[in-house]
Amino acid sequence: MDIEVVEVGPGPVTPEQVVAVARRGARVELRPDALAAIDASRTVIETLADDSQPHYGVSTGFGALATTPIPPERRAQLQRGLIRSHAAGAGPEVEREVVRALMLLRLSTLATGRTGVRRETALAYAAMLSAGLTPVVHEYGSLGCSGDLAPLAHVALALIGEGSVTMPDGVAAPAGEALARAGLAPVELAEKEGLALINGTDGMLGMLVLAAHDLTLILRTADVAAAMSVEALLGTDAAFAADLQALRPHPGQADSAANLRTLLAGSPILASHRDPAACTRVQDAYSLRCAPQVHGAARDTLAHANATAERELASAVDNPVVTPDGRVESNGNFHGAPIGYVADFLAIAVADVASMSERRTDRFLDRGRSNGLPPFLADDPGVDSGLMIAQYTAAGIVSELKRLAVPASVDSIPSSAMQEDHVSMGWAAARKLRRAVDGLRSVVAIELLTAARGLDLRRPLEPGPATAAVRDALRAAGAPGPGPDEPVAPQIAAVTAAVADGSVLAAAEAVTGPLR
Repeated sequence: MDIEVVEVGPGPVTPEQVVAVARRGARVELRPDALAAIDASRTVIETLADDSQPHYGVSTGFGALATTPIPPERRAQLQRGLIRSHAAGAGPEVEREVVRALMLLRLSTLATGRTGVRRETALAYAAMLSAGLTPVVHEYGSLGCSGDLAPLAHVALALIGEGSVTMPDGVAAPAGEALARAGLAPVELAEKEGLALINGTDGMLGMLVLAAHDLTLILRTADVAAAMSVEALLGTDAAFAADLQALRPHPGQADSAANLRTLLAGSPILASHRDPAACTRVQDAYSLRCAPQVHGAARDTLAHANATAERELASAVDNPVVTPDGRVESNGNFHGAPIGYVADFLAIAVADVASMSERRTDRFLDRGRSNGLPPFLADDPGVDSGLMIAQYTAAGIVSELKRLAVPASVDSIPSSAMQEDHVSMGWAAARKLRRAVDGLRSVVAIELLTAARGLDLRRPLEPGPATAAVRDALRAAGAPGPGPDEPVAPQIAAVTAAVADGSVLAAAEAVTGPLR
């Protein structure tokens, strides 16, 4: 059931709520307990604003200018200037879903009552998000510490009626005009509010949550593709036996192997060569035999990333923060290392799963390794090239994924006159993870396309019920069976879309029940 409204309280939002707001346009509302928490922390900030002692971000400048006192009559200018100066992004626009995820997560931190914003500022932020106004945020500008400064500043810039936004219909508009058309007014920021709007890990966290959501589907779909390849290449499911897998008790490996056993159950193709007299091969190549080990390790990496994301979703990230007992304290919780590390780790896993998938695709096309299939799965080899260049495409993507697997989180670049002398690069790690996930989806789609043709070419033998259902779903989606050459790019696009929308997995699970 789709989530239409996300109620944001002092506690964490869920990954499902992030996806609903980011991708499906769910509206947001602040719960009464969130408003009460916001009011309580704002009282603390207003008390400090009148204090003769300097307080960072309330009555002083920022970063390396933290020792510069700011008189009361210039503090609104200070907050406005902070947003304007930090809205310094460059490069392509960031995707709408990323900006919406970022906005929900910043609102969630505001709702904790640890930031000191006024309730009208938080309500205005929620209203902009619910109205579908998406501030223009740029690819570059975040070093991942102090949080995602430039991306969040571009959102805050729209909140004060400056900069640009994208309307719900996709048309760009000046922020002030867009707010007016939505019946909203720009916000005049008060003490501490500029910092509260930009000091967070929300962009990198939003991208991690979205990537993890996608990978949950893709990794199960990769099991489907691997099962079809094992079957069509006349491999064996013997190596996936539960007792063998239990000798190495990694949970992800056990789940992947169980999926492969389930997907291959009842396969006439596998039954045709179980007799040792009919098949003299002792063991399959690693890309077939070790699929549970690689797919499983990726699953376990994803589980670690999900655990990190859940802890971050439950965090109040700002500097300074208003503590429950009324103190206002500087801290380093905006450092994006936890997110940067797992985003980099996931990019490595993604590259390896894709690399194994591409190797299975390649085996289909080599008549010396395909166990009797025609070269390149071509209808008339020589006249037809079959799926030759589809493998080139997969190989090119895998090569790119290996470059994207180089970690960003080890590449700190000092900033702010050496005040911020170690940064996380978590935003960069999350950006490249998104590209890697897209690449993996396409590589798995190419394996599915290839394996489906391989299954057809094993006729009169038929695949098992689950893999046959997937093959038929791909045919219905626009990937034709064997025949003379046709443009391949539309076929790849059709199968990639079927992976992305869950159609491939749904076809398998209609036979098997839910896969792990």
